[in-house]
Amino acid sequence: MGASLRALRALVLLAGFYLLGVFLLAVLAGVDYALVSSGHGGPVAIKIIIVSVVLAIPIVRGLFMLRTPKDEPPAGVTFTVTEAQEPALWEAVRDVARQVGTRAPDEIVLIEAVNAAVSEDSSLLGLRPGTRRLYLGLPLMMGLDEMQLRAVLAHEMGHYANFDTRLTPLIARGRAQLIRTIAHFHERSDNKQANERERQEKKAAKRAAKGKKTMMVDTPGLGATYRGMAKIYTAYGNFYMRATLTASRRQELAADLASVQVAGRDSTASALRELNALDSAHDFYMSSYATLGVGAGLLPRPGQVFGGLRRLLDARSHELEKLRRELSTEPTSPYDSHPALAERVARIEALPDDGRAGQAARPALELLASPEASLTALEQAVLTPQALALKRVDWEDLVHESMSQYAGRGAADVREALAAEGAGPELAGLLDAIDADPAVRWRLADRLPKSEEAASATGRAAREFARPAVRRALGQLVTAELTARGAARWQLSWSDSATLRYPSEGFEDQLALALDAAVADQPDTESLRKLVLTP
Repeated sequence: MGASLRALRALVLLAGFYLLGVFLLAVLAGVDYALVSSGHGGPVAIKIIIVSVVLAIPIVRGLFMLRTPKDEPPAGVTFTVTEAQEPALWEAVRDVARQVGTRAPDEIVLIEAVNAAVSEDSSLLGLRPGTRRLYLGLPLMMGLDEMQLRAVLAHEMGHYANFDTRLTPLIARGRAQLIRTIAHFHERSDNKQANERERQEKKAAKRAAKGKKTMMVDTPGLGATYRGMAKIYTAYGNFYMRATLTASRRQELAADLASVQVAGRDSTASALRELNALDSAHDFYMSSYATLGVGAGLLPRPGQVFGGLRRLLDARSHELEKLRRELSTEPTSPYDSHPALAERVARIEALPDDGRAGQAARPALELLASPEASLTALEQAVLTPQALALKRVDWEDLVHESMSQYAGRGAADVREALAAEGAGPELAGLLDAIDADPAVRWRLADRLPKSEEAASATGRAAREFARPAVRRALGQLVTAELTARGAARWQLSWSDSATLRYPSEGFEDQLALALDAAVADQPDTESLRKLVLTP
């Protein structure tokens, strides 16, 4: 479908929203006129007129009080780079735009997400072109080579060439108005039910205070008129979404063909597969590595908050390969404008071989004048002043210091329980308490969090639930003791979780035996003392 027909359809769909509103207003006005002209001016007629006026308010708001939403950049804080700052990147973008046959963007904006997108500040219902912006994620560039990046850029330039960005605000206006109008009707319905529920609850409370029988709170029929109006708009909204999303998904497939034209079949398919892996890897990296030390007041060195992702990608290539193969066969949501990733890749890989397989390409980050400087600048744009004020340390120190702090905090419940039993807060205090009274172990377990099954157990069963709890408590104190005096250190791993490196080989096996001995029916704390507390 050509751009003119797509623009016409977008206008018709938007006009349908307004026509629906005018029709509903006409129906409400017709009912009111019929009541007045018939001479029925009783309380029922007045109530109907009031209801129709109240129902008309959200319709009128939808028609006249909602402005066209402006294009919003992808989620995340951004910063713009000029051609003087990044000449190679600008040259690549312009080259791709020329190959696609469209005007290059006026601005390139770097973002913190695994994403690329374009927008255009068009006007006059998309007829007048405006400022074009390309949003490009540094984490995305980190995982792609140059040909894969060119495939991504060609896809975005394809949206410009097909005039997709000019029609987006028009379509977004209809979606926004439908969503807000429906939400307003539901809000009115919910408020009416809540007010009636509150009234009935107060009445019931008064009856109960007088010793009278109370009635069950019941509000099923209230707000039905509002919900009925919402259903009308929801039905049109579903039609609107289906019509616009079908076109949007066709646009994505058309943009994929632009990628193939510029970068080749294999580079385009591999870029889409890489996107699937990168998205998951980036989320995992940000939660498990980049922000690991925030709770301990730590961040990686400048440039490494986002830059460390490359280390993770290198270390977990096997896991990433699995993500590259396992593509989603369904859109991420019913309203996702993109077809399922598996469908897009299958369409591309089914194209004839274009002889461009195995093209040598440098890492996409090498298009930047200084990747480290760009990553550092992104941190300055993204991180809050509070985050920027955190202490910056090397990755190895970040893992050790943060994990040590967290392990110490994890032992807080144990220390509180020890204090309640009159014992010292550290490992030596607990071992002394066990030697003085072995039963302190079970009392200690009673003071620690436990499952419902453990809480209800009695006798021997209760002791068997308590034994592992005491063993864990001892283990937490051992970890705190060893790390506090530098005898053990948390070890960074990019391919696995952080692990605690003990003082010597075989130490972990000895520790397991010593912990077992300390929680045995006849406890022996001597081996644990010698292993951990003896210098």
